[in-house]
Amino acid sequence: MARDDLFSSRPATEASNQNAEDQPAGRHRPLAARMRPRTLDEFVGQTHLLAPGQLLRRAIEADRIQSLIFYGPPGTGKTSLAQIIARQTRSKFERLSGVESNVADMRRVLASAANRLQNTGQPTILFIDEIHRFNKSQQDVLLPDVESGVVRLIGATTHNPFFFVNSPLVSRSQIFELRPLEEEELFALLQRALADAERGLGYLNIRAEEVALRHLARIADGDARKALNALEIAALTTEPAKDGFIHLDLTAAEQSIQKKAVVYDGDGDAHYDTISAFIKAMRGSDPDAALYWLAKMIHAGEDPRFIARRIVIHAAEDVGLADPMALVLANAAFQAAEFIGWPEARIPIAEATIYIATANKSNSTIMAIDAALDDVKSGRTLPVPEHLRDAHYQGAKRLGHGEGYKYAHEFPGHFVGQDYLGAEKRYYEPTEQGVEKKIKERIEHWRRLRQAASASGKPVESE
Repeated sequence: MARDDLFSSRPATEASNQNAEDQPAGRHRPLAARMRPRTLDEFVGQTHLLAPGQLLRRAIEADRIQSLIFYGPPGTGKTSLAQIIARQTRSKFERLSGVESNVADMRRVLASAANRLQNTGQPTILFIDEIHRFNKSQQDVLLPDVESGVVRLIGATTHNPFFFVNSPLVSRSQIFELRPLEEEELFALLQRALADAERGLGYLNIRAEEVALRHLARIADGDARKALNALEIAALTTEPAKDGFIHLDLTAAEQSIQKKAVVYDGDGDAHYDTISAFIKAMRGSDPDAALYWLAKMIHAGEDPRFIARRIVIHAAEDVGLADPMALVLANAAFQAAEFIGWPEARIPIAEATIYIATANKSNSTIMAIDAALDDVKSGRTLPVPEHLRDAHYQGAKRLGHGEGYKYAHEFPGHFVGQDYLGAEKRYYEPTEQGVEKKIKERIEHWRRLRQAASASGKPVESE
């Protein structure tokens, strides 16, 4: 079959689709809930935390878990991981919500945990979803029992706990950041759901095109719940064809996740061509073209951090010292994108795009550092001149280190012409663009003074 051939949930020779009344209990629950991993081996994603040998996995397997806070976007497995920990450590799993639960609920759960620990020795995992929603007083109620080990707290939050959770609670907990799932991880999860007849959609006759599954995996933006629920909607709302199979194509995938597929492969030509066009439009000072390519990447579900990183690099490489504020704004946009994610991240990223596209341009910075690197790689390494060497230790003076060095701030204009390299080298060639025009005037003046100092053999002061 071709690369886009179909993934079948079960052979056509097996029984046809079951009616709802014939289905096992539990299939009324959303697919994402049914497909929750039961063990660490079933867990998809977060390999930086759960791969063999990683700290969190070792702690779970050795039952050395204390209080934890899981921080990350929706659909990354915070609740599932807490349930796995409770099962693995044979702990009682109690769940509270930062939205719905109050102090009375907390005291009831904490009292039950204390009695359980005293009477049976069974520990309790207290999972608090959206823990950042608890106010300071509610969070303070937890402190004594967390401190004494009556409960092992696992908090889940989409907000940075260092900003939104009380410092005493944070100091008593290990913080683990869960990342959005990669497209390949979501793709594998969707395939697993199609094949699982017990908890997934394997009881149906489904053939899903690879392009459809990859669209769901990409547009879900790292959210496993979103991807699985979209797959279920597509499967349950598509009528079987004459061959008895439910055929899930790209159109069904687009409708189920309510987002049109753009011709944009996340790791192929369209990905690199689009980011290339985006960068070249900014370099070419065309904000309208840059915004179009930016919009295409946003609509296609590109990682906002990837776009923001390219803007930061571009600000330094192509705007540079012609407008130093470009790098400041680009870095601010990157931090905002990291903090808020889509869709709001489109605003600071667009602001940085427009600013950089309309800024004065200079590539003198990258030319300068690359020229210096070429010299270091290919030429003889220059020794540090004696007068520039460190003179802050006992015995440096006997070696002549620092002797003859002139402190620039003691001279008019805070400048004195003296040798700082021990060779005649010129790497930085400022342009006359924007702010850099003034830099060029200063640096040319200083270079003349240094040349005069080199010719005379003694420092020359600024006029």
